[in-house]
Amino acid sequence: MNLVKRNTANANRLFPSVMDELFKDWAGGTQFNRMIAPVNIKETDESYTVELMAPGMKKEDFNIEIDNDLLTISAEVKSEKNEQEEGKYTRREFSYSSFKRAFTLPESVKEDDINASYQDGILRIALPKKEEALPKPKRLIDIS
Repeated sequence: MNLVKRNTANANRLFPSVMDELFKDWAGGTQFNRMIAPVNIKETDESYTVELMAPGMKKEDFNIEIDNDLLTISAEVKSEKNEQEEGKYTRREFSYSSFKRAFTLPESVKEDDINASYQDGILRIALPKKEEALPKPKRLIDIS
């Protein structure tokens, strides 16, 4: 069984948001940055591995939850650029980015042994399979 992507609210936007149009700045960019973190899901005989690309974040920025076989990965980063100069401001920039991804876990995942690591901008979540889901080795049967 494969992991199934749960939320696709912002993945396929056919029409631009009214808010995006209203809050465009004079240079043509938008004031609000929505981020959809790309994900790779790999399955081996022993486990699944979820790799989520989120460069520039710290491991403290992530929140990983499991509730009723639903794996939810979210992050929120707020920062303020505040350059002090003489005179009045012509522009001050605040930065905010967040995302939330949810996946339905297959029944074969051993939820108690799930672990995660963050290195080089990649969040890796290891989802080991239960013993009964592992492939059984070949067995030679003697003929009597």
